[in-house]
Amino acid sequence: MHETAFAKINLALHVRERMADGYHRIETVFAFLEEGDRLEVAQGEGLTLAVTGPFAADLADESDNLVLRAAHALRGRFGVRRGARLVLDKRLPVASGIGGGSADAAAAMRLLARWWSLEADEAALLTLAASLGADVPACLLSRPMRGDGRGDRLEPLAAGDLAGTPVLLVNPRRALSTAAVFRAWDGRDRGSLEDWRRGRNDLEAPAARLVPEIEAVLAALADDAVLARMSGSGATCFALYADRATRDAAAARLAAGHPDWWVLASRLRPG
Repeated sequence: MHETAFAKINLALHVRERMADGYHRIETVFAFLEEGDRLEVAQGEGLTLAVTGPFAADLADESDNLVLRAAHALRGRFGVRRGARLVLDKRLPVASGIGGGSADAAAAMRLLARWWSLEADEAALLTLAASLGADVPACLLSRPMRGDGRGDRLEPLAAGDLAGTPVLLVNPRRALSTAAVFRAWDGRDRGSLEDWRRGRNDLEAPAARLVPEIEAVLAALADDAVLARMSGSGATCFALYADRATRDAAAARLAAGHPDWWVLASRLRPG
């Protein structure tokens, strides 16, 4: 049995004031791609996780993998006695602003709920997901949502013209710490998020100060895209296109001109 950990992008991300719990209040719009990491499960004793794929080495020293945390939390919440042997095919770059561990943890919850035949409704899973991280609830749903608070107060968005939109992800192969990007933010509240198309990503400027290649990626994407922005806290940037042919031409141009960049062509998932 397998499940896709769909890559997440923030179509817009406005950072507001710091809340009493120390987190920054954000306003964002989540969308998800058809591609992502892939998680498989088979029978096993206890709970184990093996990591394969092109970015597996980046998780080699991780002692507290969020996939296993999600698996243990789910098993404890529903009193499951069975084990599971999980294999994560890590296809997306780590610490790159596109969901990463949050998407993998959410995929583990969806997968194991099926594997263990749990009678777990969406509300129960969302409560558990929120305990694992701010982005995990949105990644659990993996459909267009508006997120407020820490990004975990979710409201559904009509997919509308988003569904099937050709999209390109580009990462200069530079990992970025979310905490470091927030520390580099200038603290200025630039206003609320009304329409994501006219919005912005307030973390783009501080991230670019830490990883200057982000500006080069955005400049390369801007030529023929409908919209190009950085996702999350970076360093991955995305571009939306009017049609697949334009996206594919851009992907080929970037792959040829910047062979050291990671490039993924995909489409946005429906609601």
